[in-house]
Amino acid sequence: MTFLIGLAKRGKRIIKRLLKRYTKVYLSQVRRIERVKTAERVVAMTFDDGPCAEPPSPDAGGAASLTGRILDKLAEFGARGTFNVVGDTSENYPDEKGADGTPYWSGTRFDHYPSFGADALGGAKNQPELIRRMLAEGHEISSHGYRHIIFGESKSVYGKRESLGAFDAAVADLQRLHGLMEREYGCTLTLHRPPHYVDKLADGTTSYDVCEKLGYQYVGASFDGCDWLPLAAGYEAEVRHTRSGLAALLERDPDALCGQIIFSKDGFNMAHRSPVADGLALQLETLSRYGYRVVTVTELLRFSPLADLDASDALFGTVCELLNAGRTVAFADNTIRLAQTLTRGELLLMFAEDAAARRVALIKSGKRAAHDVPATHPYSGAVGWAAGRGLLPRDGRARPGKPADYALLDRILAARGNPPTGKSGRLSRAAALTVLSSVTA
Repeated sequence: MTFLIGLAKRGKRIIKRLLKRYTKVYLSQVRRIERVKTAERVVAMTFDDGPCAEPPSPDAGGAASLTGRILDKLAEFGARGTFNVVGDTSENYPDEKGADGTPYWSGTRFDHYPSFGADALGGAKNQPELIRRMLAEGHEISSHGYRHIIFGESKSVYGKRESLGAFDAAVADLQRLHGLMEREYGCTLTLHRPPHYVDKLADGTTSYDVCEKLGYQYVGASFDGCDWLPLAAGYEAEVRHTRSGLAALLERDPDALCGQIIFSKDGFNMAHRSPVADGLALQLETLSRYGYRVVTVTELLRFSPLADLDASDALFGTVCELLNAGRTVAFADNTIRLAQTLTRGELLLMFAEDAAARRVALIKSGKRAAHDVPATHPYSGAVGWAAGRGLLPRDGRARPGKPADYALLDRILAARGNPPTGKSGRLSRAAALTVLSSVTA
């Protein structure tokens, strides 16, 4: 069963990579951060589903808790991690435990962390000592949902699981954890990783809409720490597996992990074993041997906020200022794509106010933003903003995929009370960013 699950997930990743080449990516206030562009040997390590007060399994060292073991190893190597924590899964009943080695090992209808029936040993609500230790030792805490309920259906793997299903329910779940972290720990969350990476909600909204509502960025990962899937050969093979792929990659190219984010678990695999307990030290030893520093995701973003732009690029400073000002200038996959043609929809989104909130409102109302832009279109909020200011053509069509030009930019500037450029012709992405920077400042 675990072999089939692993094969299915690997196949899914391959299909996603292939689809990625042909799937249009849209500008987004929320960016899925998987890696950043940097020549520095620096990497971020993330740990999902904790904190976990259960001891490692098996545990030859007698550690009091799995999270404590992870924190000990990070401290030993001078490393800092980002922990994607849950609030509490004890409300996820009635439920039944599924078979070990399947996705339902910790619950058929819901997840239970650290394991079925042991919810009190996990979560930020129940384990204040572990949360406080994370913060005291310089680690970062990110949201992984209060009850770790998937946002929408995931028929390929988690078809039996109940989901939140709608925007308001997902926002409420994340706000609950956000409030807990602020109230009990004085920690304001800024990052989020959706449970099981399920992004689409049944009502037409997505995890990106939810993140925007809370002011979060989306934490992805570009490298699998390989501690989540059981191996038939058992625990020792699972521990070796956590290092083998990483070591092979760095042997081929010592700079291959520069700026990447590694996915790991602060919990058990589907066989209720925790190879991270012993595998983490092997990973950290390997990274150290190649001169890598292990930092939090937020620290990684200080090298560059984007996957395709760094300080060597002429517009780096301008783009960073715009991102810091909250302008939507990057794509959802955390790229800026300076050489790509700028579209009308992208230009509108760069200048629009409250576009994400407008999009959610349109989806709830069922109204179209324009004759050719349905409510669920990624740029519907920006098009609605433009329609309200009389910026659309008389035929009521926004044509968001057509190339942008200076005529549209000048109409936008006039509506904002800014002087027009007086130029004509097609508008480049770099020119639009420069103008936006000048009026934003």
